[in-house]
Amino acid sequence: MTEQTQGYGSRKDAYLALTLSTVAMIACFMSWSNFAPLATQVGQMFHLSVANRTLLLATPVLLGSIMRIPVGILSDKYGGKKVYLILMAFILIPLFMIPHVHSFGMLLFAALLVGMAGTSFAVGVSYASVWFPKKQQGLALGIVSMGNMGNAVAAMTLPYISKSYGFDAVYYFLIGLTVVLGILFAIFCKEMPVDKTKTLKGALSVTKESSTWYLSLFYFLTFGLFVAFTNLTPMFLTGLFGYSQVTAGLYSALFAGLCTLIRPIGGYWADKKRPMTLLLWTFSAIIVFAIVIMLSFKNEALFIAGIVLVGLAAGIGNGVIFKMVPFVSSGNTGAVTGFVGAMGGLGGFFPPLVIGWIKEWTGSYELGIALLVLTAIICLFALWKHFIHDAVHIVK
Repeated sequence: MTEQTQGYGSRKDAYLALTLSTVAMIACFMSWSNFAPLATQVGQMFHLSVANRTLLLATPVLLGSIMRIPVGILSDKYGGKKVYLILMAFILIPLFMIPHVHSFGMLLFAALLVGMAGTSFAVGVSYASVWFPKKQQGLALGIVSMGNMGNAVAAMTLPYISKSYGFDAVYYFLIGLTVVLGILFAIFCKEMPVDKTKTLKGALSVTKESSTWYLSLFYFLTFGLFVAFTNLTPMFLTGLFGYSQVTAGLYSALFAGLCTLIRPIGGYWADKKRPMTLLLWTFSAIIVFAIVIMLSFKNEALFIAGIVLVGLAAGIGNGVIFKMVPFVSSGNTGAVTGFVGAMGGLGGFFPPLVIGWIKEWTGSYELGIALLVLTAIICLFALWKHFIHDAVHIVK
């Protein structure tokens, strides 16, 4: 990389922006996924059914998904640093609320608000992408997207904090972490260049690009799988195989960690090889490994293997897809990221709800996983039809 990166800022500015936006996203994702590793404890505290537990897990994902669209647009227009700092200040409100609520309804409201933490993805990608030339953006966006690791860090740390220091301590820890990182981000990061003449109409023009919607569908599968299984794995392991909350949290962290760590590798490969071909293999792998999960709910070793393998496939897919995002509409990376990221988040919102309802109705999880297989098949067909058969090339 040269001293100037894409005509703006020095190498030091670029690496600081990449590093601190990634670490800030880790903290935000810890807040976004705070209920998953504590699901058993929260369920006991509020006497929740399986359906209510899955509703609680899905609720933060809803707002964090929908609001990625306007937040991504705001980042492009006003600057990612400003938006990031406002976002971190906002999520302190629900983090303070959660230890003080005494009803399931208020807990759901706080969960909805803390969902804003999930929009950090749109801000981080918009902010980090401008510092690097396009030929390096697959790797750079793969690195900043490792902020998803916040799910894994939450799964490893929050059950231990709750067990050692109490439920309330979890949220005071998250508050302190968010404040510290907000201060570091404010001091050390420069603001990105922005075009203040941009209009909402101009940003929404990305919806006219068919590739925006195809990438949104693909990310609905891959990132949705990451969010859904990170949230559901502790519930699966405690309910099906009798794991403790702490041990189940560690396995959830393993899933989230592998899915996140391999994401930059997917982005790097997409810098070197044709992304469409990589996605073809990724979707095929997800289909195979999801079938393994569907058939192994009574086989502990096979079930865990299926979870790990599907996480690896999804992680590679996440990296490949976001290599393609900046090419959809030049100058509107935040807007495209918002739309694609929103669909990915919704992909994490619906599966826990559907799987919870199916479990209530049928007494098993298998049909819910079968729907995941069907979604992957649809994505495979759409990829073949639009990008391979019709030869639509947004990345050469």
